[in-house]
Order: sequence, then C-alpha cells, then structure tokens
Amino acid sequence: MSQLRLLLSRLGAQATRLLAAHDVPVFGWRSRSSGPPATFPSSKGGGGSSYMEEMYFAWLENPQSVHKIRGHHVAQLDPLGILDADLDSFVPSDLITTIDKLAFYDLQEADLDKEFQLPMTTFIGGSENTLSLREIIRRLESTYCQHIGLEFMFINDVEQCQWIRQKFETPGVMQFSSEEKRTLLARLVRSMRFEDFLARKWSSEKRFGLEGCEVMIPALKTIIDKSSEMGIENVILGMPHRGRLNVLANVIRKDLEQIFCQFDPKLEAADEGSGDVKYHLGMYHERINRVTNRNITLSLVANPSHLEAVDPVVQGKTKAEQFYRGDAQGKKVMSILVHGDAAFAGQGVVYETFHLSDLPSYTTNGTVHVVVNNQIGFTTDPRMARSSPYPTDVARVVNAPIFHVNADDPEAVMYVCSVAAEWRNTFNKDVVVDLVCYRRRGHNEMDEPMFTQPLMYKQIHRQVPVLKKYADKLIAEGTVTLQEFEEEIAKYDRICEEAYGRSKDKKILHIKHWLDSPWPGFFNVDGEPKSMTCPATGISEDVLTHIGSVASSVPLEGFKIHTGLSRILRGRVDMIKNRTVDWALAEYMAFGSLLKEGIHVRLSGQDVERGTFSHRHHVLHDQEVDRRTCVPMNHLWPNQAPYTVCNSSLSEYGVLGFELGYAMASPNALVLWEAQFGDFHNTAQCIIDQFISTGQAKWVRHNGIVLLLPHGMEGMGPEHSSARPERFLQMSNDDSDAYPAFTKDFEVSQLYDCNWIVVNCSTPANYFHVLRRQILLPFRKPLIIFTPKSLLRHPEAKSSFDQMVSGTSFQRVIPEDGVAARAPEQVRRLIFCTGKVYYDLVKERSSQGLEEKVAITRLEQISPFPFDLIKQEAEKYPRAELAWCQEEHKNMGYYDYISPRFMTILRRTRPIWYVGRDPAAAPATGNRNTHLVSLKKFLDTAFNLQAFKGKTF
Repeated sequence: MSQLRLLLSRLGAQATRLLAAHDVPVFGWRSRSSGPPATFPSSKGGGGSSYMEEMYFAWLENPQSVHKIRGHHVAQLDPLGILDADLDSFVPSDLITTIDKLAFYDLQEADLDKEFQLPMTTFIGGSENTLSLREIIRRLESTYCQHIGLEFMFINDVEQCQWIRQKFETPGVMQFSSEEKRTLLARLVRSMRFEDFLARKWSSEKRFGLEGCEVMIPALKTIIDKSSEMGIENVILGMPHRGRLNVLANVIRKDLEQIFCQFDPKLEAADEGSGDVKYHLGMYHERINRVTNRNITLSLVANPSHLEAVDPVVQGKTKAEQFYRGDAQGKKVMSILVHGDAAFAGQGVVYETFHLSDLPSYTTNGTVHVVVNNQIGFTTDPRMARSSPYPTDVARVVNAPIFHVNADDPEAVMYVCSVAAEWRNTFNKDVVVDLVCYRRRGHNEMDEPMFTQPLMYKQIHRQVPVLKKYADKLIAEGTVTLQEFEEEIAKYDRICEEAYGRSKDKKILHIKHWLDSPWPGFFNVDGEPKSMTCPATGISEDVLTHIGSVASSVPLEGFKIHTGLSRILRGRVDMIKNRTVDWALAEYMAFGSLLKEGIHVRLSGQDVERGTFSHRHHVLHDQEVDRRTCVPMNHLWPNQAPYTVCNSSLSEYGVLGFELGYAMASPNALVLWEAQFGDFHNTAQCIIDQFISTGQAKWVRHNGIVLLLPHGMEGMGPEHSSARPERFLQMSNDDSDAYPAFTKDFEVSQLYDCNWIVVNCSTPANYFHVLRRQILLPFRKPLIIFTPKSLLRHPEAKSSFDQMVSGTSFQRVIPEDGVAARAPEQVRRLIFCTGKVYYDLVKERSSQGLEEKVAITRLEQISPFPFDLIKQEAEKYPRAELAWCQEEHKNMGYYDYISPRFMTILRRTRPIWYVGRDPAAAPATGNRNTHLVSLKKFLDTAFNLQAFKGKTF
C-alpha cells in the first residue's frame, strides 16, 4: 500500500480518479495490525466514499470549496480569554466541538463508543491500534485544541510533518518529572521576582520589563538546555528591549550588581563614548550549563531601539562562529532570536532575514525564533497592525513550523520549546515559538495603556500572575510545599538585595563589561591597542607576480570559460608583463596577499562574483558543464586562508546587517559588502546609522566592516550616480574646528579617534593599500570606500608595481608630481580634488597647456581629514589661488564637510574657491573668503578663477 501511495503521489490526480473509478481503495486507512482496513464514518448524505475522499475530490475540482482544517482556531491560546490569538476567527463548522455536530457526519451519540482502527498517519493511539470515536476526538482535542496550537501542514515534506505529529500526538509526551517541575518553578520565581525587585527599587525608571510573559525566561533556558544536551556549545541571542535586563540576569547570568549600577545616574563610565541605555546593552559569558554540566558560551548582541534590526546581525555573527569552528552543519553554534509580535509582522528586515536562512553562504542551519506575543504593539491593536491572521505568518515563506502556546501554561511552553530545539537540531531549519501572553504594564513603566485599551487592561488588572497559578498547581498536587515555595522566593530576594548592596560600592561604570563580541588577545588587557603604529602595506614583487599569474589563468584542467572572459584574462597577462594593475587586479592583489598571511576574506553583495560592471570575475563558470565553477583565489597558496565570495539575495538591509555581524566575530578577517550601486545603501541606512557609525561609541565595539559603494556622475541619471558621500561625512566625528597637534603618530592616532574611515581612491594602488591597511592597523574601524565605475577601464587609471611593492603605503593625499611641483613658486592655482574628477581636470589642464601654472592635489582619505598633509600642500604653493573641485552635483555634499576644515587650516587668511558646487543650490556661507563656482564654467574659462570675481552665479 505504501508503494501504491508513492506511485499515486507521483502520478497525480488523474491516476487517483482512475483507480477510484475501478474501486481501488485509494484512501483506505490501514490498521497497524494485520486486520482489514476500517471503514471511517461517512459524511452526511452517505455514499461509498469516505469524508476524506469527498474532500479530496472536491479540492481537485475547486481548492476554495474545502475549508482549512485548523485545530489552532479553537485552541485556548489567549491567557486573558478575551481575544483570539489570530485575526481569522472562523471556526470550521464541521469540527466536532460539541455533540450536536455529530449529525454533520451522519453520526449519533451512540457511535462515539464504536471502535475504529487508526490510520498510519496518526500517533494518537500510542501502542493501541484501535480507539473509540469518543477517545479519538478527545485525544485530538487534547493535542490540537488546548493550550498549544500547531501550524505545520503547509510544510511540503511528509517526514517533517510526521515528526511533528509524533512529538505532539503520542500519548503522555507532556509528562514532567517532579524535579523538572521544581526547576521550572524556581526559574519562574527568578524571572518574576527580578521584575518585582526592579519595580520596588526604581519604580519611576523605564526598564521595559517582562511582566505578563515571565515564562520567557524558563522558555529560553529550556531551549539552551536542550540544545546543550544535543551538543551545542555556543548560543548567540538577539532580542528587543522588552525583557532584556531579565535575560541578562537570569539567562546570560550577568552579575546583578553590574545591572543595578546602570540605574545609578551619578556613576560615570570609564570608557570613552556615549554609552547606551541599559535595555540596549549586550553581553558575552562562558559558563557551565547546570542541567547538562557542559560548557556553554552565551552572547546577547547589543541592539538599538530599531526593532528587529539586530536579526541579520545575529545571523551573521552565528555564521562566522560556525565558519571559524568548521561547524558546517551548525551542530556547535546556533542562534536564538526573540521578537515582539507587532515588529515581527511589521518590519521588513524579518522577511529579508528569513530569506537568508537557506542560502549556502548565509545559512546558520536553523534558528529558534521566540515571539513575545503581547497581542498589542505600543497602543496599536493587532487588527490595525497586520493583515495576516497571526503575527508569525511571515515564517511560512520558508516552511518553518509555528508553535502557538498559551504563556500561562508553563509546562506547555517548556514542552514546545524543547520540541523546537529538537526540530532545529534534527532538520537544520528555522522554527517559531509564539508565546501568546500579555503586557501587564504599558509600553514602558511610565505609560498609561488604559487610554487606548481599557477593556484589555481591566482584564489584565484582574489576571492572576503565572507564578501564583503554577505554584498553586504544584502545591495542590504535592510536588512542592508552600514553605518550599516561599523559601525559594526569599532566597532569590536575598540574592537581589545583596547584589544591590554591593552595587552601592561601585564608583564607576565599565561599558566594556557589556561587550557582546570580545576579541581575546587582539587588544591589551585594558582593551587598548597594543601599539599606535601601522606597518607599510606594500608586498614583494614576487607575490604580486604570483597572484597576477593565478588571476589571469584557470587553475582547473578541462575547464572551458567564456571567450569574452578569455580576452579579459589575456589582458591581465599583459598587465603583469608590464608590471601594472587596473582596479580589478589591484583588488585581487590585496585579497590574495591577505589570504597568504592567514586572513580570511569574505566579499558579499549583489552580483559581486562577477561584479556589477563585469570587471571582477572571481567565480569562473564552465561553459559546458552546468553548475561547475572555479574560484581561482582559493588556488593561490597551499596553506592559505579561505576566500568566500558570494552573490547575495536582492537585499541591502538584511545582507549588510549579516556582514556586520560576520565582521564582529573576529578581527582577523576582511569582510566586505558591496552595493550594486552606491545609492543602494539607502535601504540599509538603519544598519549604517545605528550599528556602523555609532557602534563603538555606544557599545565599545570595534568592527572592521568594509563598504564598497560605486560612485560617480556618469550619465546614469539621478540614481545609480552618487553614493551620497555627504551622509557619511556628516556622521563622521572628527572635529572641524580643532586645529590638531601634528605628533609623530598623528596618522594612526587620528584613525583611532574617528568613528569610521571614508576614502575615495583615484588609483588602483591606493585601493590596494587601503584594503591591506584595514587589517594591518592595530584596531578596527569601519571603512567606507567610494569605488569607481568608468575608472575600472580608464586607460590612465592604472598603477605600477613600483607603487605597491614592499615599503610603500596608502597615501592619504597624493600631491602634484608633475612640472608644477618642480617650480611651486610659478604655480598660480592649486586645485584639491578627490576621485574620478582628477582625470577630467588633468585632461583639461593638458589641453590648455597649463601644466606649469596649475597644480592638482588629490584628497584620497576624506575622513578623518588629513590636516597635516593639506597644510603642507597649501604652504608649498604660497602664490597660488586655492580651489576645491568636485563633480558637479548639488547633493554631492563634500562642501559642507570640506569647507570648515579648509578654513581651520588656512586660519581664514587665504580665500578658497569651491568648484562643482552649484551656487544657486548652495546655502549662504557667511564667509567672505569662500566662493562658489560651477565646474562647467570653471573648465570653460581654463581654470581662470579671476574671471569670477565680483560676479554672482
């Protein structure tokens, strides 16, 4: 029969109809014994076919004519008993919820005691093969219609569906030992009494407590316990602010006195930076799991107020930890994500993160998602907050099972969480636990929820806390005594009071104690860099030549590449012979040399394998064998570090967050995210603003993520042109008004003090150096690179090996090195510029024969601003008029960043012209020593700045 069913599933509906027409019992339910199939009760109207047959054939004709058989519709999920957990309150009319519905199936009450053989697809019988209809209904109701509601029938895998059925239908599966119940009670005590303690000590403070879902603490601990039992050694958590302090205290096991210190406004932080509110902070802790007696590392990732923004960050960090451990199947490292119901349904980054879950270079082999379903979002009712029945419906897109559970039934919660952990370990897929609960207070402790939800909060005020409910249950059944329960409460209260007393002795805060991703051995014991120097970034010519030869060949035998790619590789051969590199080859040199030094390189983003502009070609594709590929970068050296290059999904927010998390795990990796076009970072702005630019100031967290943003006005319209440098420069923290002291280590110290580094390289060699410098620095800072488009193939945009060999380094400023530099006193105009516009200026200068009169200096590192080198250049040409020149675009806001810094250097004694800034669109500067000139007019007058004096544009 099983072979017949398999055949039918492959042949489809027509074969099914054919067999049914010849009286072949397609849907006969086979007994577990050797007896004949039982006749299942027919539907109303009689006939030979079973109810299931009729439903199936009706579905074949019209899928809409058959209702969705969903037991979770009638499950008792809401602890308040006033709302449906889902917005679709339809209860199928033919579900047997009362005796009077038996007639729908042409049954009478007497039929309830008839015995029926059970089908192979159910596990409700346990060791029994037959049950009475009354018992069948009772057991199914017990499984699907009580405090647990299961959604899994949408999963198109029979094995997975049967696995879930067995876990929940088998009789007696939710039996807990006395010891397990006592442990659960103790964890509930800690969860609830922690919130009560904070409420007593700091009643007027915002803390975003967990009241109404205290069961989340034992739930998370159960997931961790079960996962540890199955071999997990490292758990990385992400969560919003609600309940974070409780998780830090009772799951991560942060010292209570350090948590209590965060409530003291008089304590100042010993670390530099702004810090962050206590309910955003993270933590890293290694300890023994008391249930399994195994070591476990727990990391709670710091999170801003932007709900769900941390989701891809956690996944990236998890992926990196798995990568460095060689944990390809995710058996040692896992992630847990905690969500709020409104944010889970409303935030698009949730969907983006789910769609990374099964991609080869992004999968973490399954995540356990825990939704704290308060059934409200701040003041917004669910009916106004989502269009889907459940807040968890987004998870269905990746076939993740969803377990809804009433949070006032702690044992049901623990069982569901245990099954969720087992599911993740068994199938390496995501799973969602929906804790249907309530929020005892408002959005925060100072908020009044009765303004907008009066009926709900009247019920909440009457609601008996879950701890009392469960304690009364255990006392009634004799598992614990009232005295034991009260002693457990007193014990934890005493722990909190003692920690509170110790917190009063603290004189200073240490934000670094809350670091979620420490890098052992990278900094000294005080968390400071081991030096303030950076070695030269050049490499030997032999290494350059070797990398170039691999980059221009195919390392696999019998591998046929595209003829167009053959031309590109031949071009690389010629460049190596001539000791030159273009942009793509310089990148190859940087990556390859770091791999030789044991540095893992990961490049991610949309179409990065080939490159948006078809310049990179890091993955070769066999033109005759489907899906046969080759990555030459992984064939450079016998013992090199691995190179990962991966096309991402069409996502910016999720993927940049993922790569940021990946870069958090280790300082010894170069992690790069490339936007398809520079302005595509728009949709990842939350990650840039809340994590990348401010991460160190808020959380003392270093990160060396690199953003590659193609940039330049090249006729592609208002989009796909500017990478919006003004945004990054506006968020740079270097002081425009402070004239720095130029000490011996000024260059490195300036980098250490900044929040990120912004560069716009004009040569392949400088691009090569800045990538290598990113790893050779004794600390880590985010690096923003405005990369070129037309320069990728510009005949003048090439560099010699001489600019990349040992002893050479990144040039923050590239000074004029032509005729003008040899006679600076003859120079009448000194033009500062950055990026591609340099080549336009050089061409125009040559056509006008002004090489002796006009010097052009390139600003390669824009932020932090190289005050020392710009000062040297300005002083070198004392008789020259000064001008800053950029590509003409009214929104390319170098001006707002550059202008005050030039004024600081020049001490307002020399005028400077700003070319490329549209005067009509510019605000009044109020400075008589600055002038605004359009680039076109500047070039039309052969760099004659005097032609603009006294005129208004």
